[in-house]
Amino acid sequence: MKKGRGAGSRGGRGKAGWGKHKFMHMLKVEPDHFGKRGFKRPQSVVKRNKVINVGELEEKFPNKNNIDLTQEGFDKLLGAGVITQKIKIKVKSASKKAIDKIKEKNGEITIVEEQIVEEQK
Repeated sequence: MKKGRGAGSRGGRGKAGWGKHKFMHMLKVEPDHFGKRGFKRPQSVVKRNKVINVGELEEKFPNKNNIDLTQEGFDKLLGAGVITQKIKIKVKSASKKAIDKIKEKNGEITIVEEQIVEEQK
């Protein structure tokens, strides 16, 4: 007579039951059993721009009319927020909305390296 229907003494499926007493065997036969799942995107390839919004300029640089964002470490100026005073800005790139807000207050913006980038909606 057999031990039951057949599935009762199996102890699970796949590699289940490879507990303490078969652990060394598992490390020798299946060294990649633990970990190494999924995919990691290489972070060194992805270039991230350091950005600042127009509304943050007066908070970060109070009482300054001439701001060189390239020396401060910022790459791009975006148009979110409100500006209340006239400012001269030097930056690598800027969105069209940011340029419009600065020129609306009779300020000046100088693009150093790259050309104007349109914002995507």
